[in-house]
Amino acid sequence: MARIGIIGSAGRMGNALQAAVAAAGHEYAGGIDKGGDPQALAQASDVLVDFSAPGALEFNLDAAIHAGIPIVIGTTGLEERHHWLIDSAAVSIPVLQTGNTSLGVTLLAHLVQEAAARLGDDWDIEIVETHHRMKVDAPSGTAMLLGEAAAKGRGVRLPDEAVRGRDGITGARVPGTIGFAALRGGSVAGDHSVHFLADNERLTFSHLAENRGIFAKGAIRAAQWLLGKEPGRYTMPQVLDL
Repeated sequence: MARIGIIGSAGRMGNALQAAVAAAGHEYAGGIDKGGDPQALAQASDVLVDFSAPGALEFNLDAAIHAGIPIVIGTTGLEERHHWLIDSAAVSIPVLQTGNTSLGVTLLAHLVQEAAARLGDDWDIEIVETHHRMKVDAPSGTAMLLGEAAAKGRGVRLPDEAVRGRDGITGARVPGTIGFAALRGGSVAGDHSVHFLADNERLTFSHLAENRGIFAKGAIRAAQWLLGKEPGRYTMPQVLDL
């Protein structure tokens, strides 16, 4: 049994995480939100799970480092600076960062990478995601994760090939690009589809999230897996031994 602290505990995802901690038989070490003290929470925990905001990441990493405990980061909307901070923290502690903690999405990304590696460049790749009306970032962290998987399968860099939205007279589709489209509305927890489109045939991989419990369950499984690991940066595929 592990003592698990949750950063970002008051919202819907925070409530789902607390339920997942109990369901997995672990101890809820407490939670904080904006204005809370991550240092005190880290001292009371064996591992932290962070679903807060990009602006809080540096303080949360520092708290985990000072306490010498692992941290799972599910916060989305991260920028290059945040990834540098994660890399720096991973020198001292185990860190697992992901755009999606769902075990199903983790397997989906693996399949997308395999398909991209085996299908030729004449197969166009388009990623479509749908989320609830309150989501503040687009494309979603999961969509970017799937895009990275497709790019890795093709042996290219996603920033060089991504097309994030189209409007007006855009011209013909550029071969080799990876397109993104984001839909927002209702209370959708998260739907993602990756389309591989060639002449006369299409292949689609999809994942539909019915509630946030799947993300919470995966995050707690990742937190348990991270315990006892050497310092380093880890990923969800490693949790599933992919």
